[in-house]
Amino acid sequence: MKSSLKIGILSYRSNPHCGGQGVYVRHLTQALSDLGHQVEVIAGPPDPNLNGSGTLTMLKTLDLYNADDPFRTPHFEELKDPINLLEWLDVSAMGYPEPMTFGMRVNRHLKGNESKFDIIHDNQSLSYSLLSLQRKVPVTSTIHHPMTVDRRLEIKSTRSYIKKLKAIRWYSFIGMQKQVARRLGTIITVSDSSKHDIAREFKVPESKFITIPNGIDTDNFYPLDHIRKIPGRLIVTNSADTPLKGLYHLLFALKNILKKHRVSLTVIGTPKKNGGIENLVKKLALGRHIEFTGRIDHDRFVREYAKASIAVVPSLYEGFGLPVGEAMACRIPVICTTGGALPEVAGDAARLVPPGDAIALERAIIELLEDPHQRDILAQKGYERVMSEFTWEKTAIKTAQAYRGIIHDYH
Repeated sequence: MKSSLKIGILSYRSNPHCGGQGVYVRHLTQALSDLGHQVEVIAGPPDPNLNGSGTLTMLKTLDLYNADDPFRTPHFEELKDPINLLEWLDVSAMGYPEPMTFGMRVNRHLKGNESKFDIIHDNQSLSYSLLSLQRKVPVTSTIHHPMTVDRRLEIKSTRSYIKKLKAIRWYSFIGMQKQVARRLGTIITVSDSSKHDIAREFKVPESKFITIPNGIDTDNFYPLDHIRKIPGRLIVTNSADTPLKGLYHLLFALKNILKKHRVSLTVIGTPKKNGGIENLVKKLALGRHIEFTGRIDHDRFVREYAKASIAVVPSLYEGFGLPVGEAMACRIPVICTTGGALPEVAGDAARLVPPGDAIALERAIIELLEDPHQRDILAQKGYERVMSEFTWEKTAIKTAQAYRGIIHDYH
């Protein structure tokens, strides 16, 4: 039997309730711990909510992206810390320094104690500080997808030159991430699509990558067959105003579908007040056909899936695509785009359409609404695919194997 590993996982900002990175840290830690490994997560706020798996060390930061008090002005005493001062100045200049400054705080926290870990696993901060850690202990990083894609789509989505310049400034941390990725020994990613895109965008050889798909949280996403489905009810799990998530295109499709069918759309989450999504809903007069749920617990989340006829994932790009897997785990038929890694997750168990194509979305939704037999076939195929291919136990086993290879090569 192989001995357990001492693993340090670095997570600069990983909300456990939304976003693939937060889900990744929480469930990978749990699954690695279940295999008998010793895991310590070193994190910045918010609390990744490990639920007792592994050990959690929270580093004190300025937390300038706290949704309850965003971009606050720090106290003078806080700014005596040079890392805090650097972070505040960069944020004041419309940058996003948190990945870099988190790495600096990790280095300060671990100074002299790096060797307590067999390996350090970074969750996409790609901070310069990883390079100094790598001189003392094996280091790897998971890159979920290249942030260059987010930057490109955000710049493309606006005509305002000021907003374009703001986006370029905010994403300036990408230069650091490219440099660090090129100098790490091995990189973990979550799909072959991400591997190809990161290699191209960051100019990193594909031979440096190990692809390990994410798992799906089947403890929280599962079928509720006793709940009656509401005819014509669609569900989408992303209310974000970010162009990457493609909700704009679904809203245009919904407007046209309503001319022919009685449908409703449940959106898990809340859009930004006076943001692009909220304004588009008003412009298209869709208010009475859409329900924004706000933040909800897992029990209600699963009930919302169970009541839906179809789950739609309109993202323009995904490095993996947890919403597809979660809907499949609930045995709900899925329509998703071919953006990024979504076809890898969906396989032949979903209806696929081109990203950014409202007309194709409209046609696919209408076809499935009018074909209950096909909906049943896709729902069952999706459920079986998740249960056989995408469990967190499999992800943890493959990740631990990767760790051992990285450690061997390092020494």
